Amino acid sequence: MNKIYPSAAAALEGVLRDGMLIASGGFGLSGLPDRLLDAIRDSGVKNLTFASNNAGIDNEGIGKLLRTGQVSKMIASYVGENKEFERQYLSGELEVEFCPQGTLAERMRAGGAGIPGFYTKTGVGTPIAEGKETKVFNGEEYLLENGIFADLAVVKAWKADTSGNTIFRKTARNFNVPAATCGKVCIVEVEEIVEIGSLDPDCIHLPGVYVQRLVNGAPYDKKIEFRTVREREAA
Repeated sequence: MNKIYPSAAAALEGVLRDGMLIASGGFGLSGLPDRLLDAIRDSGVKNLTFASNNAGIDNEGIGKLLRTGQVSKMIASYVGENKEFERQYLSGELEVEFCPQGTLAERMRAGGAGIPGFYTKTGVGTPIAEGKETKVFNGEEYLLENGIFADLAVVKAWKADTSGNTIFRKTARNFNVPAATCGKVCIVEVEEIVEIGSLDPDCIHLPGVYVQRLVNGAPYDKKIEFRTVREREAA
């Protein structure tokens, strides 16, 4: 089975539709599936729900799709540094489901493992608990959280072999692995595609069984949200 597609647009062909739930990897600007997000924007699909740690920043990451009005709901744990996100949320244009960061990662992981729900103490006694089922274990209250089962997962990796066995680079792994596993269809964009057998099996972060489609998105710019440097001292 050939999993390699010539472009992000080609990899998304036949998958996209209005109203779908998309799980996206990335944390800030690290590990963002930029090529796939650009292709989703350019496709014109709308009324999308994104499950992602955050929505990038203005005009980066999912922020690009916020600008075009294609996102109707965000399931996220961090919403700072994005003025358009803030504006849409405060004006009622964007529905937001706030989710603690660890809970969000576990909801994705649970979906990938076929687990419909789990109990956690995180959020008990806060607005996060409103409307959620609770249960007492050993005298302590826990919240029931639902696993995330996404229609599509879009992730960014460092290397993959032609069968989809994938390696992420350092902190760019972040939410990419749990996001990848919880999608009915998982599309991975990578910096390099190598032949089967080129990667150390012990170093694989995401087995190819989870990956349906691959695209080489190189070259990439290494974006930095904030750069602080020391003033050069006079010689």
